[in-house]
Formats: sequence, structure tokens, C-alpha cells
Amino acid sequence: MLLEQKKITIRAATPADISALLQLVHELAVYEKAPHEVTNTKEMMLKDGFGEHKIFDAFVAEYAGRIIGAAITYYRYSTWKGKCLYLEDLIVTENYRRIGAGKLLFDYCIAFGKETNCLRMVWQVLDWNTPAIDFYKAYGAQLDEQWINGTLDL
Repeated sequence: MLLEQKKITIRAATPADISALLQLVHELAVYEKAPHEVTNTKEMMLKDGFGEHKIFDAFVAEYAGRIIGAAITYYRYSTWKGKCLYLEDLIVTENYRRIGAGKLLFDYCIAFGKETNCLRMVWQVLDWNTPAIDFYKAYGAQLDEQWINGTLDL
């Protein structure tokens, strides 16, 4: 699957894209005021996204031959709904925001979820990230303020 608009191309990531993906992850971490939290490496992303037992899919947005954005997804299972696509991150580098790359990436993820028989797509957004919240609301997304996220480092 390939999606194009305004010279922006959305495609599945390849192992050659790992450096650009990790750079975008670091940029997102800075934006979210948590750069010290990133411990992922190129080697981990290569193994986990392109290895024998891959656990995530990644898609990139290209503009003028440069990767300007990415989406990282994986499957999760809802006991109520069944197979779901989890959108871990949707990132567009700051200098290329507001040209439609985020929308194209999000649309690509929706199409990917449908193609892989997912019944819903889920994600998280920080409560202070007003631009992202407004973006998701424009899709008619339901943003639930009742659930508390839990994490446990292993």
C-alpha cells in the first residue's frame, strides 16, 4: 500500500529507515519533556520491527526524499472487541507539521488496521497536547478521560 498527497509519500518502513525512526522517537521524547526516558536502540528496533519475531509495524512519511514523520503500531487484543491496532506513536518532525503528513500517516494506519482485520484502533495522547487532541477530535475519535494508565518497568 502506498499513499501520496502534496509530494508526501506514506509507505511501510524498511530496515534502512531505522536511524530516521529513532531520530523521530527522540524528537518526540524532547517534545514530551522526557528525553531521558528513551532507552531504545537501533539494534532493538531492527530486531523488534524487522526480525524473525517482529512485534511492531512502522510507516514513514517522506517529503522531497526525506523522512519527515512516522507511525509505529502493533496489535493488541480486547476481550470485549477482539483484535485491535494500537498506535504507539504518530510523529511528524516540527518543521514539517501542518502540511498534511500527520493526517496521511493516521489515514494509512486506519487503512492498515482495516486490511489486517482490526476492529478498532487505540492510542494515548497527553492531556496537555492540545494540537494532537484537536487532530484526533477532528476524526470524531472518542477520548476517554476515565481510564488511568498503568506501567510497570520489568
